[in-house]
Amino acid sequence: MTANHLTFHVAIVGGGLVGKSAALALAQAGQRVALIAQPAAPRPADVPFDARIYALSASSQALLERLRVWQALDHDRLSPVYDMRVYGDAEAELHFSAFQATVPQLAWIVESSLIEHALDAALRFSPQVTWFDARAQGLDVKPDVAHVALTSGQVLEADLVVGADGAHSWVRAQTEAQVKRRDYRQTGVVANFKAARPHGETAYQWFKDGEILALLPLPDGHVSLVWSAETEHARELLALEPAQLAAAVERTTHGRLGELECVGPAHGFPLALQTVDRLIAPRVALIGDAAHLIHPLAGQGMNLGLRDVATLADVIARKEPFRDLGDPVLLRRYERARREDIGALMLATDGLQRLFSVPGTLARSVRNFGMSLVGAQPLVKRWLVTAALG
Repeated sequence: MTANHLTFHVAIVGGGLVGKSAALALAQAGQRVALIAQPAAPRPADVPFDARIYALSASSQALLERLRVWQALDHDRLSPVYDMRVYGDAEAELHFSAFQATVPQLAWIVESSLIEHALDAALRFSPQVTWFDARAQGLDVKPDVAHVALTSGQVLEADLVVGADGAHSWVRAQTEAQVKRRDYRQTGVVANFKAARPHGETAYQWFKDGEILALLPLPDGHVSLVWSAETEHARELLALEPAQLAAAVERTTHGRLGELECVGPAHGFPLALQTVDRLIAPRVALIGDAAHLIHPLAGQGMNLGLRDVATLADVIARKEPFRDLGDPVLLRRYERARREDIGALMLATDGLQRLFSVPGTLARSVRNFGMSLVGAQPLVKRWLVTAALG
């Protein structure tokens, strides 16, 4: 450590679930970690559940268990998904069952703040993590080290800088990575409801007129809405009174869960497909939304980011003793290990979004026939479940 610099093995820029999971994973592997992020905001006391909900796969659960975070969660606030029913825009229906796939559950529905506060607690007790509640404002990469300048005036030295700072990543902007972004011209509208009928730990999804509406199970008879709506329609939905929004969801879901009562404000976020031509740069690795952005129709965005974390931690754990964390060989191993998974999920989610956006009777008939065909193939459905579990 120099007079002006603090020295670490890795500096992680960006918090959220992905950045904080990466900090904890690398710290538990014995690395000295600088985390440049803000603590989680307190959850509003006047709403029963977060607006932001994630459907975590088996691979995400396994990572959080390995980090000893899953065990610290309030399991009364978690909801398993045992079944999933997907409805096309005609008569087609797909049913996925954890029992038929011989898995304990298809996913866990978890509030964002629940995981983030558990991560915050674990990080505060980790002697390997130094937390900087500041912003990064300068990155200087040299052959043997990277320097990260903070708004606090401090300068961090690290072998590796990890960009976990979201879709508009500052770290990525400091590299030569080329970004391609396509706006879906849709907004994800999220809100939570109390349902009159029991959801039976079932996740529901409807494709309708190029839009996608999902209801995810929450504890105590609640459900979480994720409505991928055309931007103008989303503005209209967000402007509705709570009872009016509930009525609109009831109509679109054909009253599947009976009368709905809105239990918190609705929020919206823009939807886009974003690809990056490289996940690495000299002494830099990108993870999470800084590395990829996909449509939420399969609920796999967070799972994809957490698999980035697991892979990066595994590559570092297996490194040869003579390599430091920023060694180009290690970074290329990370990038190669992630490319196929990221590419396949991007292709699948973007393809489905495009498929159900094509207007016309013929297109509707073809895609619903395809859904019916998949529904009649147990082995295909089992393969799809296995892929989704990560």
